[in-house]
Amino acid sequence: MRAVRVICRSAAGAAAALALVFLVAACGSSGASATGPASSAPSPTGAGSSAPATPGSPAPAALTSMTIVTRAEAGAALGQTVKPPVRGHATVEGGVAAVFYGPQAPAGANADVPVTDSVRVVLVTGADALKYFDDYRTKVHAQPIAGLGDKAYYDGYASLSVLKGDEYLRVAVIGVANVLAAEKRLVAAVVHRM
Repeated sequence: MRAVRVICRSAAGAAAALALVFLVAACGSSGASATGPASSAPSPTGAGSSAPATPGSPAPAALTSMTIVTRAEAGAALGQTVKPPVRGHATVEGGVAAVFYGPQAPAGANADVPVTDSVRVVLVTGADALKYFDDYRTKVHAQPIAGLGDKAYYDGYASLSVLKGDEYLRVAVIGVANVLAAEKRLVAAVVHRM
């Protein structure tokens, strides 16, 4: 009987170890996620690039709409503390928008609808970046902005668009007295990551 218990314990331990290996592999995988399958194609959901890794260091994480702007940076642009970002729909680009809400944002706000006291961030990378940057520019009263990325423009009322290399960043700071100034400060703080 003792031999049977030892074998069962060994089998249970092996099964637990195997399950742990699969769990770790799944968490670290770049495959399908809860939001959909992984893709190597550029997309508005924000697969991006950052500084090259140095030998012996881990590769830098890809930038996304959800990661290019920190909570502290969004809060500084809005002039107050903001909540962690939630996923919204990027209406112009068709991908993911990161939405940071301040304390005065309406309770239960829909992340797909711009509301006051919020910061919206969209990052498009790859071949589609220039296409979306140029397309949106033709639909608004674009005012060129110098000194941010390779090209930048303010849409005349709500957001600042910046193109740097093959990355397009659009930010909207909603609910501040000087929208353009707040958006310029925010982009200046993060454009080096592009």
